[in-house]
Amino acid sequence: MKFIVVGLSDEREPQLDSEVIGIIKQGKVFSGGKRHHELIAHLLPERAEWIDITTPLDAVFEQYEKRETILAEKEVGATLSIIVFASGDPLFFGFANTIQRKMPGAELVVYPTFNSLQMLAHRLIMPYHDMRIVSLTGRPWPEFDKALIENVKKIGVLTDREHTPATIAQRMLEYGYNNYKMYVGVHLGNPERECVSTLTLEEAALAEFEHPNCLILVQTKQATRHFGIPDKDFTLLDGREKMITKMPIRLLTLQALELPQKRVFWDIGFCTGSVSIEARLQFPHLQIEAFEIRPECEAIMQSNVRKLGAPGINIHMGDFLETDITVLPRPDAVFIGGHGGRLKMIIQKILTMLTDDGVIVMNSVTSPKVTTDSHQLWDEACQAFGLRQEPPLRIQLNDYNQIIILKSTIQK
Repeated sequence: MKFIVVGLSDEREPQLDSEVIGIIKQGKVFSGGKRHHELIAHLLPERAEWIDITTPLDAVFEQYEKRETILAEKEVGATLSIIVFASGDPLFFGFANTIQRKMPGAELVVYPTFNSLQMLAHRLIMPYHDMRIVSLTGRPWPEFDKALIENVKKIGVLTDREHTPATIAQRMLEYGYNNYKMYVGVHLGNPERECVSTLTLEEAALAEFEHPNCLILVQTKQATRHFGIPDKDFTLLDGREKMITKMPIRLLTLQALELPQKRVFWDIGFCTGSVSIEARLQFPHLQIEAFEIRPECEAIMQSNVRKLGAPGINIHMGDFLETDITVLPRPDAVFIGGHGGRLKMIIQKILTMLTDDGVIVMNSVTSPKVTTDSHQLWDEACQAFGLRQEPPLRIQLNDYNQIIILKSTIQK
């Protein structure tokens, strides 16, 4: 099967070169969205067959394959050519990428035009070689959150009807990323409806824009980012300083978890959220799942993620041992911040999901007031499940009790 993918702007009269017009005149099977059909219908041959691109896309590709089967029955050895119309550059988060993924063996020819973010940059006379591109079109927030946390100076965003300029601005303000100006382009390429706006995030959060639109975010000032969040910046549980993993211990714990190489991090017993938040800000590529049994900690976590600018941490309230973890992505790094004397059962449950290259870390407090020896429970659990233990790291800060950082991996 051969796909000829033609990029269109939103112009009423698409600017197509003579080669593309010749291909259209010779074509028989065409495909695209309803808006593309409206733009191109007058150029199609009289007996053209049109296949709408709608969700679910699997049904669209089934139609392509069905059409190929019909042709093969009529003409042995014939190759079906489908002319597809897409928006902008079909290789820029576009339908050509989908074809490559769904039908990797298909022949592909692409005739692009400017994509919407290029057009918006052109309207603004704004260089865009240094722009990070994020698509929120049918996609969740993680890549956008990652760009914010990484302090990217210029971010181009493809939107949809859920991730609008207003909802994007609201999210940024909610997590304290108010150091950007927003430029919004609507109906770019349509001379009758095109509109370009420059707004503060506060203005954008209250505005409404027609669809389709896209936006560019440009930093107005550099954000300050600590390597190690000061302990005083966290909202604490009942104001108790001892109920937080102190910053030097936190950084050593993250080092033990090997997070630069990991993908999914579980924080069991997050309390104030200090370990999850530090991990989110230091390693924004991670997917973080945070668990806590004490209901009062949910509001504390929510306060801290907003105050410290750490969007995207997934919070799970309730007893970890009663939580359905099978629906979650398998972790390759787990921190046990609290166990309530049930450490062996918690580790046993973790091991049902931990990846083969996963690591488990726990901090044990050495104190005469601690009735349950966490280090001993750890050793017993590791021996029971055949885990390989790393040499423990002992550290003491000021007048606080000594902390032992414990680490284990699956035996290979």
